[in-house]
Amino acid sequence: MKLEKLVGDRFKERPSDCLVESHTFMVRGGYLKSVANGIFSSYMPLKRITRKIEQILREEMDAVDGQEVQFPVVMPASLWQESGRYESIGKEMARFNDRSGSPLVLGMTHEEAAVQLVRDYGQTYSKYPFMIYQIQTKFRDEARPRAGLIRVREFTMKDAYSFHTSQEDLEKYYEKCHKAYERIYARAGLPEVVSVASDSGMMGGSVSHEFMLLTPIGEDSIVLCEECDYRANMEAAECILQNQRDEISEALTMVHTPDIHTIEDVCAFLHCETKTSCKAVVYQRNSDDSYVVLFIRGDLEVNETKLTNYLGGDVHPAVITEDCGLQAGYIGPVGLENKNLTVLFDCSLEGLNNLSCGANKEEYHYTGLDMTRDVAHAEYHDFAKIQQGGICPHCGKPAITISRGIEVGNIFQLGTKYTKTMGMTYDDQNGETKYPIMGCYGIGVGRLAAAICEAHHDEHGPIWPLAVAPWQVHLCAVRADDADVKAYADKLYEELQNKGLEVIYDDRKVSAGVMFSDADLLGVPYRVIVSPRNCKQGQVEIVSRDKAFSETASMDTAAEEIAKILAAATEEARQILK
Repeated sequence: MKLEKLVGDRFKERPSDCLVESHTFMVRGGYLKSVANGIFSSYMPLKRITRKIEQILREEMDAVDGQEVQFPVVMPASLWQESGRYESIGKEMARFNDRSGSPLVLGMTHEEAAVQLVRDYGQTYSKYPFMIYQIQTKFRDEARPRAGLIRVREFTMKDAYSFHTSQEDLEKYYEKCHKAYERIYARAGLPEVVSVASDSGMMGGSVSHEFMLLTPIGEDSIVLCEECDYRANMEAAECILQNQRDEISEALTMVHTPDIHTIEDVCAFLHCETKTSCKAVVYQRNSDDSYVVLFIRGDLEVNETKLTNYLGGDVHPAVITEDCGLQAGYIGPVGLENKNLTVLFDCSLEGLNNLSCGANKEEYHYTGLDMTRDVAHAEYHDFAKIQQGGICPHCGKPAITISRGIEVGNIFQLGTKYTKTMGMTYDDQNGETKYPIMGCYGIGVGRLAAAICEAHHDEHGPIWPLAVAPWQVHLCAVRADDADVKAYADKLYEELQNKGLEVIYDDRKVSAGVMFSDADLLGVPYRVIVSPRNCKQGQVEIVSRDKAFSETASMDTAAEEIAKILAAATEEARQILK
């Protein structure tokens, strides 16, 4: 490929709407172009990268006995009505009617389509286990698309679905897929990706893991233990606290607190710490706007994923009206009598005494709250976000750290959530009718490409790993107006192509600065430089994009030397995987 024919412009200026490096370099380097918010078209360099990622995905899925299939992008709403998700999923799923008025959806995930494809096939135990996968375009109407390909609305995804006759068989296969995912990231140049326990969300199931690239620009909070191998998404991490009572419980006393509403202001007024207070966080259910009052220790935050999982539905921050029975800023657990409220208590309050709290009376708070004495009916559940320095749920040591990460894949043990609701059954060895057990395994192709760029770049542009780079060699004919340079570079270009190497050839009549700047943005692993000075010395320069490698080769044997360098680099990567 000659660079002068490559569609897409490269430029120096950082676009104002690019907040992360991968987005910046992909726009500046001519990889993609925005069509609408969260929707992009890809130029050739990005398409070559994603095609290589897809090939790695296919090889690893085939290696665990996966069978590639193709599901439709557009599906009848009836499939999603069978599973119950047509009603439970919100505005992120695109719904529309065809010309006859039949309701349709755009696929944002394909569990329903997978079950529909194989439920007639899998009617006897002898057909199991099996796994099907696809690499397909999906659409999810994200409320806040951001960071280029990291969070989009239209995306390409590899999603796989396995079917089993026992939980034990699913667990064995789940572990095989977990290892396959580790190989995928290592092959794609991201061996630093870690798996973390996660919340299953709308996918359902009891066990799930996310694969995270730890990076400051990540939008997920990852909980790590410095003492053991515990790793979890913030949404799924259990918050463990050691509650300690004071030896003497004070009397419950009402205190006048005029024009004081926030927990920080209340504690300052009462001369106490936020961790010795009981605060109320109020939500409303999305389904019916009913109120949910959650009491939690004043220094902690509510983990809304835990809350919605417990309630079985989404919530939103409450709008407290005059007729709802709540005193905004003064809500407390004592004397809160309202049959229309759902009242919940976080484990952080269990057994504590001498707390401050709202008195359910305007401009008044209580001191001396004893949860055991004054709120004897309370049932406690884990609704809190784990904190930096918190207690590890695995080893029990106060060694929790919190980092940021980009999710680059996920796997779920779905159980029978979809097969049961959609009536997929099989007859076992004894002739009994049972529901197959499912697993689900997803990787976003574009997001993975962006994550690779986030992990591998310098101030000038991406540094693509050899396995996914758009080309292997970037041939630069510096001073292509020099007849000797042009003649030799043309010859070398042909020789490299004849050896089966992927080459992008720049023979434009531009300055060396422009040529190398464009090469930096394309991020090809190896750069071969032909220049008048090199030609006079009978050699070419071979340098790596990461500047870790630089040598010269004779013009007579340059093609052979370049092929050897690439072969050695490929073999080194292969050895690392063993």
